[in-house]
Amino acid sequence: MASAAGDSVRVGITEFAQDQLGDVVFVELPEVGKQVSAGDVFGEVESTKSVSELYAPLDGEVAAVNDAVVESPELINSDPYGEGWLIELKVADPATVEGLLDADAYQALTAG
Repeated sequence: MASAAGDSVRVGITEFAQDQLGDVVFVELPEVGKQVSAGDVFGEVESTKSVSELYAPLDGEVAAVNDAVVESPELINSDPYGEGWLIELKVADPATVEGLLDADAYQALTAG
């Protein structure tokens, strides 16, 4: 999940993904200032079921990290679209945001 504001996006885990993970118990996030490319691993999330890598949706620089989810990983389960965000990414090319799936396309992709 990524929501845009200017040349920055807020990146998190979707409702579907957090449900598939189960209870999140640990989150590792990058340092502010880290450069990432689309598809790069930028952290990991551990649940009672598995450990999963987190992938950058776009090229950019980590502008902010949500320390609240590091301290309280369960925020990802209880509020994935609000307080459970992971990082803010200053996008290298704001036009690339248009290439991301919208909510309807993602729901169609995960239905079934």
